Amino acid sequence: MVLPLLRRPKRVQVAALCYRQLPAGGKDVLLITSRDTGRWILPKGWPIDGKTGAQAALQEAWEEAGVEAAEIQSDPVGRFDYVKHLDTGGDAPVETQVYLAEVRALAPSYPEADERTRRWVSPSEAANMVDEPGLRDILRNF
Repeated sequence: MVLPLLRRPKRVQVAALCYRQLPAGGKDVLLITSRDTGRWILPKGWPIDGKTGAQAALQEAWEEAGVEAAEIQSDPVGRFDYVKHLDTGGDAPVETQVYLAEVRALAPSYPEADERTRRWVSPSEAANMVDEPGLRDILRNF
């Protein structure tokens, strides 16, 4: 049962590791809840035709977390793997490319505001809140 899943090529998603500089020094990162299970995740989604990976990640950050203004790096800061449960009922192995986005403004109202919770936390706290080991490593090293 596991072998067909492991043999399947990985699909690619893009994610925004949204952060803000704290006045006293240090940084906070923005986590959101997933719509299906309510677990803590980064804003992420599938690539968008006509957009770079960074641009698509920033689009997801707007839709899912209300990131209204941010400066995003053009190259991924890291990657992590996970298994995505698809709406069709199947599972797909996914490699997620993570882009750093320094947040300048959050909107009080955004497309998925009624479907998700967002929270600013320290990178170490965020690492303890997420399920994916590769994402934990990225957050701990941030």
